[in-house]
Amino acid sequence: MGTHEVDNQPPPLLDHDAYAQNRPLVEAVRRFDAGWAEDRLSSMGRAATGQPLEWGRQANENPPVLRTHDRYGNRIDEVEFHPSWHELMRVSIENAIHALPWREKRAGAHVARGAMMIAISQSDSGVGCPISMTYASVPALRAQPEVATEWEPKLTSTEYDPRLLPLAEKRGAVCGMAMTEKQGGSDVRANTTTARAVDGGGPGTTYELTGHKWFCSAPMSDAFLVLAQAEGGLSCFLLPRVLEDGTRNTFRIQRLKNKLGNRSNASSEVEFEDSRATMIGEEGRGVPTIIEMVNHTRLDCVLGSTALMREAVAQATHHAAHRSAFGKLLLDQPLMQNVLADLCIESEAATITAMRLAHAFDRAADDDQEASFRRLATAVAKYWVCKTAVSHVGEALECLGGNGYVEDSGMPRLYKESPLNSIWEGSGNVNCLDVLRAMERSPAAVEAFFVEVESADDPRLERHTNDLKGLLAEGSELETRGRRVVEAMAVVLQASLLLRFGDRVIADAFLVTRLGGDHGRAYGTLPAGLDFKGIIERHRPQV
Repeated sequence: MGTHEVDNQPPPLLDHDAYAQNRPLVEAVRRFDAGWAEDRLSSMGRAATGQPLEWGRQANENPPVLRTHDRYGNRIDEVEFHPSWHELMRVSIENAIHALPWREKRAGAHVARGAMMIAISQSDSGVGCPISMTYASVPALRAQPEVATEWEPKLTSTEYDPRLLPLAEKRGAVCGMAMTEKQGGSDVRANTTTARAVDGGGPGTTYELTGHKWFCSAPMSDAFLVLAQAEGGLSCFLLPRVLEDGTRNTFRIQRLKNKLGNRSNASSEVEFEDSRATMIGEEGRGVPTIIEMVNHTRLDCVLGSTALMREAVAQATHHAAHRSAFGKLLLDQPLMQNVLADLCIESEAATITAMRLAHAFDRAADDDQEASFRRLATAVAKYWVCKTAVSHVGEALECLGGNGYVEDSGMPRLYKESPLNSIWEGSGNVNCLDVLRAMERSPAAVEAFFVEVESADDPRLERHTNDLKGLLAEGSELETRGRRVVEAMAVVLQASLLLRFGDRVIADAFLVTRLGGDHGRAYGTLPAGLDFKGIIERHRPQV
């Protein structure tokens, strides 16, 4: 054999239907009222494993560049993206991933949109940020109906228009968000950005904002939801990049963040100086107003981490099915089977959790119990699914050995991406505290959560659910034990969902290991006797 002939390497995992090959996702879409979207989902699934994969690579290897001034010294504050970024944005927006539930008010719209988000995020996670914020801005803007009437048609348009123009001249618009500041971070009530009323003040009127935002993602968006201190307290504002008369609003991009991952997306520090903005919602009620946006972006954090875990499983199982070592395929070696099956179980638990959560978003407007469940489950799932993604993707990378550590494999990009969703929209501790706060303030949310969990009839689950209730009843030092509490809530929820809606073999394996304790501290420590091959084949792309 010649030295340049390649043997014992897997073929590239390209040009297949990432939706149809994801059996747990297909089952969840059908179960949660979104079967009507399957043709669209398959189209998106096929697209995501074709050219968008190459666009994702190009966009990350050619990250955005800040242009603060033009050649004549005029301040322009523009970010230049590689053409591949714009292609990814175009595909996402043309498929309405940023707006499907607002464009098509039918059962399962959030579920269908969530499945598409999982598909495109397997190509590149960077575009997920502006797509998510645009999707999430709509329910927040509806707190100010006249503003929503003006902006919503452009924010839900399926035409991608990256030009900086007044809203009236745009074919479609994208929205961002700027909450955190360098002195406060997640403590947004410590914000020092000020808002001065221009025409009397109050909801729907114009203010001038002055301050510095520490994290502003996708700064080339057409508008941003911003928190600032008005006379009556912390309030929410919509700040456009371009004013109605065509002049640029004062929006100084100080620098782009040099991030671990998510490099295709621009994250920045921005400065306002008498920047024009419109108050959204009541003065002094900024956090309750913007929380609608945060709730929807937290859903997308869960979806994004689920996508990373699915892509990691797809790559690891595909590699093992085509790579031999010590005389046989990796896929046929018992210890590798244990690792892969363990990864598959965790991926399926994340998938069913993400889709059940999207289903709650679909039903919350018409069902008080679903709204209460959504309130608590969003923070629980955001904490746990996003947290587990980091170790999960790292283990999947190791399944490829040295090949996985090389950037060309794509696995390092997944790995560097994996911590982001756990940090964005409130890091782990913030989400745990939100769970404790929600339980204290909303007994209905606690009741709805346990109604959901106890819908599954299994003595193993019942024991752990009772243990969790006992832990909550103790009451003392719950904040200190917040992570333990939320982890327990997440695991019993996932167990219940798998028992009711997942594959029975997966559900039993999950209960034996995640609840029953027959599991080590690393992946690949499942007990003997489980159907490893069946679990893996359920998750391996059949290409």
